[in-house]
Amino acid sequence: MENMAKALIAALAMAAIFQLAVGTNYTVGAPAGSWDLQTNYKNWVSSITFLTGDFLIFKYSSSQHDVLEVTMSNYGSCTTSNPISTDASGNTVVALTAPGTRYFICGIPGHCTSGMKVQIDVSAKSAPATPPTSGSSPPPPSPTATPPSQPNSPPSGVSPALAPPRQDSAAGVSGLGVQEKVAFAFGLGVLMLVAF
Repeated sequence: MENMAKALIAALAMAAIFQLAVGTNYTVGAPAGSWDLQTNYKNWVSSITFLTGDFLIFKYSSSQHDVLEVTMSNYGSCTTSNPISTDASGNTVVALTAPGTRYFICGIPGHCTSGMKVQIDVSAKSAPATPPTSGSSPPPPSPTATPPSQPNSPPSGVSPALAPPRQDSAAGVSGLGVQEKVAFAFGLGVLMLVAF
């Protein structure tokens, strides 16, 4: 019975760590809207906390809209010249890889000034607290975290137009990104410690 409880605790810890490593996919404007002229994007972002590792998914008609990532200045003035990036695929995926503010507008004339723009504030993801085991000393302070060199992969079935390409090595757990591999290895280690 005691081993079953330990295994359950280890499985829950592994699930929590995996969730930390895997970001959330946010379809811009969902559930009531999309990347269109009717959605109020200020209201949409007001109830969401975006974290590093999350993805934005812009769904739209490629013949009517596009997605431009722009500077703060160009966002405020709806200027479409010199965008940071542009996509008109109809399914634009943006990986939120670092904390900070990102700005997106529709580059079709008149759309941005009609409200088709969104400001995304991205916060750093924090690690879940783990209770110390009895008889152990607290761990030393961890160094400042740096963003991973490769983001999670974009959702399947969606064109990763603005998302950087994913690079997997032949070694390790295939099909998983860097963060997922780290979480998997850590969770497996926790499972082994608890089970034995």
